[in-house]
Amino acid sequence: MQSVSKRNPFRRALIPSFPQGDAPLFYKTARGIDPTLLVLILLLAAAGTVTVFSAGFPYAENRYHNGYYFIERQIVWVVVGIGVMLLSLLPSSRFWYGIAPTLYAATILLLLAVLVIGIAGNGAQRWIAIGPLTFQPSEFAKTALILILSRYYAENSEHALDRRRRRNAFLYGTLFPFLLIGAICVLVLLQKHLSGLIILGCIGILVMLFSGISLRYLGFFGGAAAIGVTAFATLTEYTKRRITIWLNPEKYPLDGGWQTLQGLMAIGSGGFFGRGFGKSVLKYSYVSEPANDMIYTILCEETGFLGAVGVAVLFALFIFRAVRVGLRSFDPFSRLVCLGIAGKIAVQVLLNLAVVTNTIPNTGISLPFFSYGGSSLVMLFFEMGILLSISRDAPIG
Repeated sequence: MQSVSKRNPFRRALIPSFPQGDAPLFYKTARGIDPTLLVLILLLAAAGTVTVFSAGFPYAENRYHNGYYFIERQIVWVVVGIGVMLLSLLPSSRFWYGIAPTLYAATILLLLAVLVIGIAGNGAQRWIAIGPLTFQPSEFAKTALILILSRYYAENSEHALDRRRRRNAFLYGTLFPFLLIGAICVLVLLQKHLSGLIILGCIGILVMLFSGISLRYLGFFGGAAAIGVTAFATLTEYTKRRITIWLNPEKYPLDGGWQTLQGLMAIGSGGFFGRGFGKSVLKYSYVSEPANDMIYTILCEETGFLGAVGVAVLFALFIFRAVRVGLRSFDPFSRLVCLGIAGKIAVQVLLNLAVVTNTIPNTGISLPFFSYGGSSLVMLFFEMGILLSISRDAPIG
């Protein structure tokens, strides 16, 4: 076993071993999964679906002449997602360990395909169409990145955590993993998908942190990546404008600052108890994207401080449970996968709340389980299935 480093509390996370060596590749039933984790997932999905119905009804009625447009499709995606979750909880960690490189390679090909045959929307080319359906490969990239980094560190922990040979620790612990992260991030950057780039970068750094590598090297590469993203944001006209509006949205009430100002008004007008379910005023052509990125503002307006905190607590309980599952897992691959998925959800929740409260510039980050969407929701349930599968061998009571 590797010695614990005082510099990185996660250094003991990796113990060289093969994931669940005595486990089957597939389980026949869902028996043994963590019921608490499952209940939290279903509660979040139910709360999100109900909120989409309330927040999206006026906008759907105005744009599509059908107030049920969003909820009808969201229910379909939730049902599909739950089906995907039930399927993805059957394979064991051994299966995901073996297929991780294939998923990573497929993701690279999909991201390259976007640049060639992708369809554009809102000034960016990020989607691939298959018949009437469209999906964002960047959503697949998040899961693939977690799996490939988890496998990489499980295989190379002896070199990555080598305290005697700094060259090994540098190459295997930071440089090679950053190349895996960078390949995906560069392709996402070419799609002008800044929010996706930020989330992928955060996911990569979190998995690296959880692996227990040297914080010195991680800080160096992480700092370099942060400087690169900042330079991109300040040198690109599109992102420079967003930063300008973020610093003073009141100066641009009808030209960029509208969404932020109306969202803040919705949050503030909810008070302590809220206006009541379905009684939001600002979802009527005031708050932009009320069923998508700004859905939390409508939730605040209708359920008030109590509802807003309640949802935040629900997310916190889910993340806490997922982290406990990871820490109780018997092999490093399973441990890092759980911590990576929990970290991804935490990052997206925190960034979404930061955007809607104007704490950071508006980057169009969705709220997991709540924001309307297809591929993102299905991939989220896919990750939940993997979490539940791993929970079989991580008893936490």
